[in-house]
Amino acid sequence: MPELTKKYYRIGDVAEILGLPQSTIRFWEREFTELRPKRNAGGTRMYTPSDIEQLRIIRFLIKDKGLTLDGAREHLRRNRRDLDRKHEVVRRLKDIRRRLTDMLDALDQRQRER
Repeated sequence: MPELTKKYYRIGDVAEILGLPQSTIRFWEREFTELRPKRNAGGTRMYTPSDIEQLRIIRFLIKDKGLTLDGAREHLRRNRRDLDRKHEVVRRLKDIRRRLTDMLDALDQRQRER
């Protein structure tokens, strides 16, 4: 997951960061009251890092945990603090897995070169 350094991101950037179609992000905006990105004068959605984090959590609940939209809404309402911690742990574990896989690939490549 790239570090979010800008103040605002367009929907295309957010879709790329999260690995989601833009249509899914727009749909979730209608379904989750927590998602209300600002719009510029031209009507373009402008997402803050906080908005992106909210989308990450929703993606985690729906895609990783397999909750329905109603289940995700209820989970957000009831377990916000616990959910933030679990999401962070899962994110870190996925990052560790990715790094280990990269290391294994590099070792395999090195052995093939010998």
